[in-house]
Amino acid sequence: MLFNTLAYAKFFAVVFVVSWLLARARRLRVVFLLVASYFFYAEWNWRFLPLLFASSTADFLLGNAIARAEGDRQRRRWLVATVVMNLGVLAVFKYLDFGVESARALLVALGFEPPLLALRIALPIGVSFFTFESMSYVIDVYRRDIEPHPSYVEYLAFVAFFPHLVAGPIVRPRDLLPQIASPARWDERGASEALFMIATGLLKKVAIGDYLAVNLVDRVFDAPAQFSALECYAAVVGYAVQIYCDFSGYTDIAIGCAKLLGIRLPQNFDSPYQAVDVQDFWRRWHISLSTWLRDYLYISLGGNRKGTVRTYVNLMLTMLLGGLWHGANWTFVVWGGLHGAALCVNRVTAQARARRGAASSRLPNVVRVLVTFHFVCVAWVFFRAPTFTAARRMFAELATLSTFHPNLPASVLAVLAVGLASHWAPHRVVTWVKDGFVRLPGPVQGVALFAAAVALRQMGEARAVPFVYFQF
Repeated sequence: MLFNTLAYAKFFAVVFVVSWLLARARRLRVVFLLVASYFFYAEWNWRFLPLLFASSTADFLLGNAIARAEGDRQRRRWLVATVVMNLGVLAVFKYLDFGVESARALLVALGFEPPLLALRIALPIGVSFFTFESMSYVIDVYRRDIEPHPSYVEYLAFVAFFPHLVAGPIVRPRDLLPQIASPARWDERGASEALFMIATGLLKKVAIGDYLAVNLVDRVFDAPAQFSALECYAAVVGYAVQIYCDFSGYTDIAIGCAKLLGIRLPQNFDSPYQAVDVQDFWRRWHISLSTWLRDYLYISLGGNRKGTVRTYVNLMLTMLLGGLWHGANWTFVVWGGLHGAALCVNRVTAQARARRGAASSRLPNVVRVLVTFHFVCVAWVFFRAPTFTAARRMFAELATLSTFHPNLPASVLAVLAVGLASHWAPHRVVTWVKDGFVRLPGPVQGVALFAAAVALRQMGEARAVPFVYFQF
């Protein structure tokens, strides 16, 4: 059930009304939100609903087992069981086919001819997200950062809460569980902010992201040799805008829907293409994932506590695994490796500046932003391309430096310009627009939302385009 469909609008309208009718019956409201979330997930494929339920149940029980364990050795055993179970789920559903195909390719390269073996296991939607969320609960209990939650139903609702279930943000248990366990309170200003976020999220997704995908990005990436270098460059930049508008648009809708239900989800994007270096980029892009990787992977590997060499190894491992988390393809590993190498370079240059007593780079910020943006765009080519051959073809066409551009109509260039300009707009401008909407009387807000709906109707595709991150 996609956020950008009428079916979801009807579903959410029912959930909104019923959940607030049950606001004073807190436990009944939690049960209703759990049932609604399971219905939301089952609308994609009901056969994978038991996986979501079983994974959540197992982690809840393992968290309790760790809390009851008498010694550190027993606690570690339960923790290992948690990690093995959750990573085992990802290994089977997400990486088994990839592993089999990679092993066969290696054997072929060594001169062997193994038989073809394609298992073609279906990937449960959102499995990477709800697995990480559920696993983080057990790890937090093991680290004694939180106490095991007393309510099984509330824990199930935490994992399955539908606004963030499929593509995040990845919410920490200490942030969401207390909200689910507390009585809901209506906030009129928060509701206006939520409507603004939902409208802007849909506009980013449909009017910018989907439009660029259908009219520029997909065409060029499918056959780059048929386009000029300038058109390929526009497609690469267009994909950067598309994936940001698509994913941040999803997040805006998720945060807005949750806020309308009285739940606050964390910020997941902070104008990432305004970053002055790659480290700054990861402070701004998919914040919930980057902080999860830092807290549960990088720090667990030793962080920067075990010497210089080990620090760089930990950075590379974290980003390589972060790339693999996005998809079972070596192109994602290369994407993660590029970002890992850039983070290492950032660290080296920062330490060099510290030794010289320089507070920051001598380059103007605008130059640093442009360099970082284009590095991110280069890495996006591997993220978008299905194979290394496809990525190589894109880079080969870019190297021709040809400039004819019959496939860049004014409408595409205008949408691309709006996407870039809106992203690089100062935060105070965005805040001013949002606050202006919130201060409007209710009927005027309705007129503004109706105008946004008309724009979506005019620019939307005949069929709803799935969100990019649904495949992860």
